[in-house]
Amino acid sequence: MEQEPLLQLRGITKRFVGVTALQDVDFRVRAGEIHALLGENGAGKSTLIKVLTGVHAADAGVILFDGRDIHPESPKAAERAGISTVYQEVNLIPALSVAENIALGRQPGRFGFINWRAMRRHAREALSRLDLTCDVDAELGSLSVALQQMVAIARALDLRARLLVLDEPTASLDEKEVAELFKVMRRLRGDGLGIVFVTHFLEQVYAVSDRMTVLRNGQLVGEYATTDLPRLALVGKMLGREVKDEAGRQSAPAPVVPVEGAAAPVLEARRLGRRGAIQPLDLTLRRGEVTGLAGLLGSGRTETARLLFGIDRADAGEIRVRATPAHLRSPRDAVRLGLALCSEDRKSEGLLPNLSVRENLILALQAKRGAWRTLARSDQEKLCAHYIRALQIKTPDAETPIRNLSGGNQQKVLLARWLATQPEAIILDEPTRGIDVGAKAEIEQLIAKLRAEGLAVLLISSEIEEMVRNCSRVLVLRERTLAGEVSGDALTPERLMHVMAGTHE
Repeated sequence: MEQEPLLQLRGITKRFVGVTALQDVDFRVRAGEIHALLGENGAGKSTLIKVLTGVHAADAGVILFDGRDIHPESPKAAERAGISTVYQEVNLIPALSVAENIALGRQPGRFGFINWRAMRRHAREALSRLDLTCDVDAELGSLSVALQQMVAIARALDLRARLLVLDEPTASLDEKEVAELFKVMRRLRGDGLGIVFVTHFLEQVYAVSDRMTVLRNGQLVGEYATTDLPRLALVGKMLGREVKDEAGRQSAPAPVVPVEGAAAPVLEARRLGRRGAIQPLDLTLRRGEVTGLAGLLGSGRTETARLLFGIDRADAGEIRVRATPAHLRSPRDAVRLGLALCSEDRKSEGLLPNLSVRENLILALQAKRGAWRTLARSDQEKLCAHYIRALQIKTPDAETPIRNLSGGNQQKVLLARWLATQPEAIILDEPTRGIDVGAKAEIEQLIAKLRAEGLAVLLISSEIEEMVRNCSRVLVLRERTLAGEVSGDALTPERLMHVMAGTHE
């Protein structure tokens, strides 16, 4: 007889204004099980966890915990019910000691006085459950990120938790620290805890989880035993595309070797990397070529773009622009060298919603010129008229607030912003996300036009078919490492998915 689940979510639906984040989703976790929750951006993972832990109230559905119907109205209520969460960013107080953090909000004592001896003893007992020893008087902020997470787990278990939710716990850990965390997770599983493991790293899913649930676009794809679902099939379910094994599976194609007379590189990265973000990799962008950067969410695509544009500082390797070493201390340096970046998150990192189309469009060019070389209003208007016409931006006029435009037209304004700086290389991070089919086709036409005009383009996209349509070659990232390069006749959706899943050899 199958064990009754510790946790059951049935028919969970959650809507926000204009968006259905979850639609009739079921999810269950057994005691003594590590259950991975998987899905790409917009799949609904975060919303499901927030419903479970009382951050959001579901619009429909029920939550059963240990056979009881519960309605957590806050994270505190969820904790009282026996559900604790540890987030990727440790949500404790770095300036307090380990013991103070574990006991926070429930310090032992009487008449307003804290019993420090009892608090320290209690902290040691909480850590010993994880087979950990450390100085409980040490400031939490003085410890490594991995040890801080262990303290957060100890605090969560100290709340008499029966279900532990680990939300991206390995994102900032190195390989050795991940192995230590997995030891703790297996120990807790042996003690009968149910563990929800939210992660983007498929290697880790297969290393530690017993079962997995996959969400896509706010809906349940399915629940599977980890041993029953091959990695390639999992990638297909996450992306919404079933893939058959390649007939006569071959090794990964050799990297493209430039032929004589090929366009000179505009941007090169040599062993470029950043600890905790992306392993050292090589990358070359050439004039008149669209190079793709593919991989599942969390594979390191955006992190690579941020290094190439000087948002983050690399701690390994070098960048060359037109064969000359470049020291990118900030995006301003990148812009001066002829680089441009359209960010994945246009709302928080791209648009200034209360400003006009004109003001948004001229922003990067004005920054490139500097504060003392203000672009004349007449020049601004000519520039805007040119790009509104060239990119077919649908707007009543250049003074319309950009927030009033459709998502596709907002994206075109951002493209125009960077084209106005006359870059030689442009990085497009998810340029078609969140826009309709017609606007998507127009953006792809613009990409083809940029290539024809001689720009070097790096296209980052979660949509495999989009990569195949637009790119001459695609670099594939997996688990923050460059896993392979696909080009020519081998550049097919099936081939890309095999490299993403690690089944291409």
